[in-house]
Amino acid sequence: MMKILITTIFIGLLSSQNLLADTIDSQRLAPGYRPLAFKIPQTGSYNLPVIDMAGDGEVLTTNHQVRHLHELMGDKITLLSFIYSTCSDVNGCPLATQVFHKINRRLLKEPELAGKLRLLTLSFNPQHDTPEAMSQYAASFTNDKVDWQFLTTQSEQQLQPILDEYRQAIQKIYDQQGQFTGTFSHILRVYLIDKDKQIRNIYSVAFLHADTLINDVKTLLDEASMHKSNVTGDSNTRLQTSDTRQNYSAKNYQTQSIALTDRQGQQADLLKNINNPPLGLPAVSIPADNPVSAAKIALGRKLFYDRRLSLNNTISCAICHIPEQGFSSNEMATAVGIEGRSVRRNSPTIYNVAYATLLFHDGRENTLEQQVWGPLLADNEMGNPSIGYVIDKIKALSDYQGLFEQSFNTTANMLTVGQALASYQRSLNSADSPFDRWYFGKQADAVNDSVKRGFALFKGKGACSGCHLIEKNFALFTDNQTHNTGIGYRESMQKTPEKQKIQVAPGVFIEVDQQDISAVAAVKASDIGRYEITLDPQDRWKYKTPGLRNIALTAPYMHNGSLSTLSEVIQFYNQGGVSNEILDPVIKPLHLSDTEKSDLLAFLQSLTGSNVEELLADAYVAPVGN
Repeated sequence: MMKILITTIFIGLLSSQNLLADTIDSQRLAPGYRPLAFKIPQTGSYNLPVIDMAGDGEVLTTNHQVRHLHELMGDKITLLSFIYSTCSDVNGCPLATQVFHKINRRLLKEPELAGKLRLLTLSFNPQHDTPEAMSQYAASFTNDKVDWQFLTTQSEQQLQPILDEYRQAIQKIYDQQGQFTGTFSHILRVYLIDKDKQIRNIYSVAFLHADTLINDVKTLLDEASMHKSNVTGDSNTRLQTSDTRQNYSAKNYQTQSIALTDRQGQQADLLKNINNPPLGLPAVSIPADNPVSAAKIALGRKLFYDRRLSLNNTISCAICHIPEQGFSSNEMATAVGIEGRSVRRNSPTIYNVAYATLLFHDGRENTLEQQVWGPLLADNEMGNPSIGYVIDKIKALSDYQGLFEQSFNTTANMLTVGQALASYQRSLNSADSPFDRWYFGKQADAVNDSVKRGFALFKGKGACSGCHLIEKNFALFTDNQTHNTGIGYRESMQKTPEKQKIQVAPGVFIEVDQQDISAVAAVKASDIGRYEITLDPQDRWKYKTPGLRNIALTAPYMHNGSLSTLSEVIQFYNQGGVSNEILDPVIKPLHLSDTEKSDLLAFLQSLTGSNVEELLADAYVAPVGN
């Protein structure tokens, strides 16, 4: 009798709202069953901020096709609901289906809108809701005019990572004998997802209503139309690097940051960057014990952007090596790690790190596989207490199940975590810059005369190529050695002024007493550079020579981020660095004219790789590990 009653109630939900209300008078129905109790705001009169990236995962269609959720997003705005077909809670899964059914009827009357919206209904009971079962469940709802797809998964194991991505806590209900009753405890949620695969709203029982959902969809369409009319020129401008804060000291400063809604992502063939490096780069050296593969790169990419790899789930590698800021950090001279803890040094770019033989500013590591554990365990970076803690945490995350086995034929461990992260970083090779096309590609018009004069200065009067090496067929622009330029010496030896000028807004500075700063600031740690590694006094204040590719994207400069612009860097070397008893002998005053400085700057700005936008777009679609 109970099953018959449940079936009757559910049919009533879909056929007659008034009959349902009469049948279950005593039950409080969710707002989605009734007319909207308030006047709906005008379409486009409000904003729907980006909440998060939509999760991905392998699903099955009703005709047994294996698809990924992301394949069903991007071309249309998407409404995604999680249900199971045998749910008997009138304010649970039947509510989501009823609201989608109302939207379905609205779309039949608005065919133009129907072409821009997709409804996805995914079961979280794959044991019962097979493709055949979902096909039967969908039979009374679907038609050829509205894109409403019913999905399931092959197993609970494949479903769980999707549930985790969308923070769907699902619990099976068991009877007194420990037998599964076929019912679940869960919180109903429906997700509004834009064409950039970003979640823009999450509807619970109290807010799920066909009218508000339709209004929100139209608001997103208005927003997309407005952005389209505002974007001019090549569409790749939507993938440019974010605001570099140049001229932030001016009162008329205007940000060049790109809105999240304009950041379109697309997965790149990262393996290609290793097997066939861009013009201007040599072959990538691959460790014998870590042969490259697409699976390893994908796993390393997932780890790189995963905030859960920090102690409190807030800091990923990408928080300090920000893709749209040249895989560095334009906004801070030195990095800030977990709980706002200051880091001594600037975040170095990881473009072309595959070619580095010394890692970190002081060169304390020599392989990428080993390097990754430094920031993971540093108490002022990602804050983990031990290697074992990180490994256990990764093993406990359902969305990593099987990934290490697929890539390494073994589970996550100290070695494989390092190898996976190294594989991704090794793929971030960027070149084929205007300079490369001119110098190595022999395209005479690839750069202007100022760049050509600047290159002549770089090799000649400026003596820059003594440390920033250029070979016959490629250029890494580094000797992979350490040098004392005087920057570290100046920072160690200079007397702290009694007052310090602090910028609080564009063009707005205030003077603060040093004693007030000291009262709230941590004691600044000394930094003696390479000496801390070798204990050789001759290595005091020596730091690694950085590569110069994409240098225009990676401000601020030097190991401590003390020089804000390339013009300041040029002026620093023009004056001969900072004198000290062990200053590198190659550092001498250059006596460059203003025109020569301008030409040298033009040359440095010509070193931005052609695939920066491709690598940036790939980063935009990486999961961040909520």
